[in-house]
Amino acid sequence: MKLLFRHLATLAVGLSLLLPVAAQTVDPSQLPPVDSVFIPKASAPSRDHIEVTWTIAKGYYLYRHRIGVQPLGGFEAGALQLPDGAKHHDEFFGDVQTYRDSVTAVLPGKASGDAVSLRIKYQGCADAGVCYPPQTRTLSVVLPAANDGAGDAGFAAFGKSLGGARNDAGGGLIGGQANAPLPPEQAFKFEAIADGGSRLLLRVTPAKGYYLYRDKLKLKLSGDPGIKLGTPQLPKAQPHHDEHFGDVAVYFGEAMIPVPLQRAHDRAANVTLDAEWQGCQDGGICYPVMRNRFNLALPAAASTQQTKAVTSEPVQTAISAAPTSATPAETAAATTAAVAATGAASTVQATTPANTATAPVNRVGLIGALLFALLGGVILNLMPCVLPVLSLKALSLVQGGHSREHAKRHAIFYTLGILAAMAALWLAVVLLQRAGHAAGWGFWLQSPLVVAVLGLLMFALGLSLSGLWALPGFAPQRLAAASNVDSARGDFLTGLLAVMVATPCTGPFMVTALAYALTAPAAATLLVFVMLGLGLALPVLLIAYVPALAKRLPKPGAWMDTFKQVLAFPMYITAAWMLWTLAHQRGADVVLAWGLAAIALTFALWAWSRARWGKIAAILGIALCGLALATIARMPTPTATSSLPANADSRVQPWTPQRLAELRVQHKVVFVNMTADWCITCKVNEKAVFTSDAFKQSLEKHDAVYLVGDFTNEDADIAAFLKAHNAVGVPLYVVYPRSGGDGELLQTVLTNGIVDNALARAAAK
Repeated sequence: MKLLFRHLATLAVGLSLLLPVAAQTVDPSQLPPVDSVFIPKASAPSRDHIEVTWTIAKGYYLYRHRIGVQPLGGFEAGALQLPDGAKHHDEFFGDVQTYRDSVTAVLPGKASGDAVSLRIKYQGCADAGVCYPPQTRTLSVVLPAANDGAGDAGFAAFGKSLGGARNDAGGGLIGGQANAPLPPEQAFKFEAIADGGSRLLLRVTPAKGYYLYRDKLKLKLSGDPGIKLGTPQLPKAQPHHDEHFGDVAVYFGEAMIPVPLQRAHDRAANVTLDAEWQGCQDGGICYPVMRNRFNLALPAAASTQQTKAVTSEPVQTAISAAPTSATPAETAAATTAAVAATGAASTVQATTPANTATAPVNRVGLIGALLFALLGGVILNLMPCVLPVLSLKALSLVQGGHSREHAKRHAIFYTLGILAAMAALWLAVVLLQRAGHAAGWGFWLQSPLVVAVLGLLMFALGLSLSGLWALPGFAPQRLAAASNVDSARGDFLTGLLAVMVATPCTGPFMVTALAYALTAPAAATLLVFVMLGLGLALPVLLIAYVPALAKRLPKPGAWMDTFKQVLAFPMYITAAWMLWTLAHQRGADVVLAWGLAAIALTFALWAWSRARWGKIAAILGIALCGLALATIARMPTPTATSSLPANADSRVQPWTPQRLAELRVQHKVVFVNMTADWCITCKVNEKAVFTSDAFKQSLEKHDAVYLVGDFTNEDADIAAFLKAHNAVGVPLYVVYPRSGGDGELLQTVLTNGIVDNALARAAAK
């Protein structure tokens, strides 16, 4: 036991060297929303010329090499043209070029339609030392008419060009002069007075050509605990399509906002009102959040004695239009909430039918994330793919005929294999995120080649358990005969294998830990992945280092061979499941290619132990297996077809951002299920809950619609939806209420009771 603590202490010292790096980095949650820092806007001065301009907040910068613009049909594009940026030495990317204030990218090409959708990618950082994850947005731009060289259409396009981007970025001739943004205090006037002793009166006045977001107004009252804010009486706002937040409600002109006060006494009092608001220049920049403080003297007034009634009463002002063209990531920025006049604070945010949800705020710190990762790693051992590996490894440690010191050595090399695999996953996640891809737990299973290889590994492991070949590190008789070098190598490979077979699985503690890790600095992310690996290895370490646990294991005997062979069948079942997932990703033809790869692999494993010719034959089998895998990698994605009914009257429909927005405008209760064929937890929930009669009855009872998003293959819209909800992967379950308020996130493992209660809450709101 002392030796175990000594080994763990050594590892802890090594990990502690990374803690200062993780701890001293600025918390990413302290950064403002990315859409208020980097604001993209697309325009088309002519049919063969599209411009994308980013407005960049002060104190932030964009990487030149991280900017990309891709038309999604309707425009045959040439090479993207970017101006030279400022030279900068970056700790992550080395010598790079960056942009500040603004930058305009020019995309020349040939148009074949009247409008173009653009997928843009970009990444930037704050001067404070924290970088945002790579961003992906979809923008739409209307092209000038084909005869824009003459007539009114051409003149309008030319006029728009004159007032567009800066001249040094290749934009308009007089941009930055007529449309130069006003200072915040001139663009937006905010006034507050005491209108008697029982009411405040607010007046907000945007300048001409500017607007304020209704749902960005926040109020907080302090100074007297007996006086609280009631529900603000928001005037009717104007529906407006915002390039950053989608369809929102705004005030273009003066708005008077009465705010009743809930008084517990009738005395005169002095109070302080803290106000917060945000607005934009129409067609121009968006301002950061603005704040002001007002000291107000309230005269004596009668006590209302209605505080309790108001504190639970939300604002229910619905916007008539919902986002239909904005991406989930863009609409997520317009998070909606209700007024919660608890204590002395009130947040004025009218509920809107945006595609958002009340995600649990990730308050867990680094230490908490490490603890959750350790617990999540332990739970991974109970998953059906990992359990056979753990069972055989544990039995081999105590029944291999070696001393306790040898068992400890085997456990250490097994642990090192797990940690090496976790470090490799961490590196893959970091590199892919910096390359602009969505990377969370299990993302690698979106690759058909990875799924095919994992399926072959499961199949090969099953063959080993069935006795066709022996994987070093499993069989006790092999451990007894193997050299220390061979045994250590086998233990290390077994650790790698344990991580690979665990990747399709997630657990409750893992979700919390990974949610922190995938938005934290790289050093903190590495610590979480390493701790997850330690949790996965912990049962084997305890068996090796705690004799009392080893003595509780069954005595060796003939039953061992039978037990080992029985454990082969979960491996075969998992291989079949991987093949089923692969068929969904690449169609029926892939089954033949994978089957040929499995036959070639079986031949190679069988031939390897044969004398003389065996090694050559095995190499030939491996080559044929590789050829089959190369064929799988080249197979195209089949045309997407959904098994779900597409008619609008059905209770079960495919998820799209547009369909979700439409249902929210119709005040429907909506249950969103983000799933994937390679997700074990997803399939368990689908079998236990979503295909049951009880779930269908719940949908009928609460007049709800069930939307299903399939993340089996890479999907930019679903990736944006997951990111907007701080989800590390699938499954993700969100229930949206009938009132148009925020959605509710459900836990990863569901029951019919949990789902029915969530639908009931959504229907009652």
